[in-house]
Amino acid sequence: MPLRSKIFRIIVQLCRFALAALFLFTAGAKLWIVKAFAANVSELLASSGFNPVRWMWPVTIGVIAIEIVTAALLLLPRTVRLGALFAAALLIGFAAYALYYVYVLHGEPLECGCFGGIIASQLGVKTTLRNLALLVPALIVLFGYRRRSQAAAEPAINPS
Repeated sequence: MPLRSKIFRIIVQLCRFALAALFLFTAGAKLWIVKAFAANVSELLASSGFNPVRWMWPVTIGVIAIEIVTAALLLLPRTVRLGALFAAALLIGFAAYALYYVYVLHGEPLECGCFGGIIASQLGVKTTLRNLALLVPALIVLFGYRRRSQAAAEPAINPS
């Protein structure tokens, strides 16, 4: 295997596991402060015209669950590409909502709770740029991951 190909495979694996760790970390951080995160979700829902009392907990649980599912998909060899697709969709969705909240709804600065209380992050351009930067490793995994086939994993049998 050429050196360039080997280095690229290492980069893909690093991106894969880093994204999985990121989504597990963010889900865990949200669980750590679940009531505060739910309050943030409630505020976002209210500003978007949804009933915050009805949708606060389903959306809170849904966001945390989809982050855990995304991490699991990235960790399982058969579902890595699907996990990368979920990661990209989440990152684009979170970035789009941050811009929508600030520029369309003209929302007040709000701590999103993306990383629990560990890393402060307000919705806006900074959050959007961070999420779009994280889109790069997701795309690297989506288009660069190659699962080792069964034939490549087993040595060839010489019948002589």
